[in-house]
Amino acid sequence: MVQIVELVTAPETIEATLSYFIDTEAMPVTLVGAPGGSDQRLGGGKPDPHRVVIRNGRIETDRFALERNGFRFVHHDTEVADFFDEDEVRRVYYPEMAALVKAESGAARVEVFDHTVRTADDALRETQKIRDVVRRVHNDYTEWSGPQRVRTFLPEEADDLLRRRFAVIQVWRPIRRPVESWPLAIADAQTISPESLVVTERRYPDRIGQTYAITYDPAHRWYWFPRMRPEEALVFKTYESQTQGRARWTAHTAFEDPTTPPDARPRESIEIRTLAFF
Repeated sequence: MVQIVELVTAPETIEATLSYFIDTEAMPVTLVGAPGGSDQRLGGGKPDPHRVVIRNGRIETDRFALERNGFRFVHHDTEVADFFDEDEVRRVYYPEMAALVKAESGAARVEVFDHTVRTADDALRETQKIRDVVRRVHNDYTEWSGPQRVRTFLPEEADDLLRRRFAVIQVWRPIRRPVESWPLAIADAQTISPESLVVTERRYPDRIGQTYAITYDPAHRWYWFPRMRPEEALVFKTYESQTQGRARWTAHTAFEDPTTPPDARPRESIEIRTLAFF
C-alpha cells in the first residue's frame, strides 16, 4: 500500500542540483572531525554543481539488480527500537544486516564492520554526537581502500580472504520517520566510468582512508526513492573485487529535493557497511 501511495503522489522525475567535483590534480584531503562536529577540507579539487534529472526509482523497483545496477531497493523490517543506542544497533541491527546482505548478494559470509547515523538537524547532531548528511557525489571506497578494510578488520585472515572475490556492500535506511528532506540519490553503476573517479584522502585520528569523488558526466543515470520509510532500505555496492561483468561502484549523495515542503522535518538515517565474501 505504501508503495502504491508513493507512486501516485510522487513525480516520475525531478530536476535537482548535485554537487560534483572538479579534479585539480592535487590530492584532496579531508580531516575527519568527531561525530557531532565538522570536517575540514584541504588540498585540491573544488565543488562542481550540475542540474540533473533524477528518476523515481519506485516506478522501476523490480528491475534493479545488485550485480548490474549496483543497488537494490527492498522492504525490510527491523527489531531495533532506538538507533541512537550504540549497543542495541550492534546487538540487533548488525545480525539483521548481515542476513539481509547475504540474502541479497548470495555471499557465503558477511561481516559488518561499522555504521554511521546521520541527520540534517544541527541541534540533534550536536546532542547525539552523530554526523551530517553528505551533500556531494561520492563513492565510499577505492581500489586501495576496499582491500585495506579487509586487512584492517580481519588482519589474521586477510591474505586468504583477498585471494577470492569480495565486495563492500552497504545498507541505508531512514530511522524514526519517513524521509522528508535531503533524500539519497544513487546512480546506476552501469553509467559510472573509471574516468569519473577521483581518489580523495580521509584522515582520521587513528587511520587514513580513501573515497572517490565523482566528476560530472551527462551519461550518469540518477534515481531516488521518494519518502523512504524506516521499513524500507537501499542495499548498494561501494566496492567489487571483480573488475569485469559486475557493478563495482555506486555514486550517491544527499540532495536538496525541489519538492520538499517548507515544514519538512530533517532527515535521519543510518548506513551500515559490510564485507561480503563469495
